[in-house]
Amino acid sequence: MITLRVDADTMARVRFSFSPANEVVSWLKIAATGGVHPVFGDPGPAARAALTHPDVALLAGLVPPSGASYVPDFVTPQPGFGDRCADVFDEQIAAVEATGHEVLEFQLGEAIAATWGRSAPVAVRRAAESGRMPKRLAAGLARFWKECLAEMWPTLQSVIDHDLAIRAATLRTRGLARLLNTAHPTLVWTGEALVLDSAFDGAHDFSGRDLVLCCGVLSWPQVLVQGPDDAVIYLPAHRVGTGTPRSGRDLGAVIGDARALLLVELEQARSTTDLARRLGYTPGTISYHLSAMHRVGLVTKRRDGRHVLYKRTPQALVLLPD
Repeated sequence: MITLRVDADTMARVRFSFSPANEVVSWLKIAATGGVHPVFGDPGPAARAALTHPDVALLAGLVPPSGASYVPDFVTPQPGFGDRCADVFDEQIAAVEATGHEVLEFQLGEAIAATWGRSAPVAVRRAAESGRMPKRLAAGLARFWKECLAEMWPTLQSVIDHDLAIRAATLRTRGLARLLNTAHPTLVWTGEALVLDSAFDGAHDFSGRDLVLCCGVLSWPQVLVQGPDDAVIYLPAHRVGTGTPRSGRDLGAVIGDARALLLVELEQARSTTDLARRLGYTPGTISYHLSAMHRVGLVTKRRDGRHVLYKRTPQALVLLPD
């Protein structure tokens, strides 16, 4: 459970935006770990080739190990007030390059040690000691963007625009409290704090801060929290993918037929054997797809005697028909 304390000043300064830097880091994390995005798939050979550049490799050194989620906040600065991707990203690149020594020292030292359970990689520590790390990370962000994301950005921007329009309409017609309580199934507004149902425990005091609600496309289906200095909540974009899935068959065009059927069946917890019997796939095939969906947070699993039971998560609901 993560508790985000806010005050009236914070509530008055809530705004919507998007973060090109977060999209870059999210795509890079998938490429660096050999993963596959549940909707956008494999980052491809261009992303893997980009990882060989020293500045991009340094950025990849900040990808958290399995079981951790923290990426130093200074790499994804809070987006400014622009509405053009180029302007927002240029400001973020400049902010990364201007990162102060104290921030760098804390986030690469104490913060990583506390969240990763170990120190940052040797190459990262040496780059920080050289005094050139902010400049190199800024260059790494810009290079990975140019080689791997610039061409696909119009697709991402259309998803972002759609998402922000939905949230703006909710704010206009139903108010901020309703917007916060419907922003995501795992997020609840108590009147004094935002409480995120998470596998991680913690608390942030966002009092007196600007709070930005960012649309997350390549970080989908995760809810990410950043702060308290750069207070940002990354919310999974509505209906990521091509079009609006309206049925299991339509959903299959987005995440594949087998996984679409599994999500529909997993409204209640079921075992691999039960799912194989219901859907007509082999247990091995079911296990393969469940493992992939578990890695990206679409299903949970728990042991019940000799069986492991799977169930879809609240994050998966945004893929299903209304």
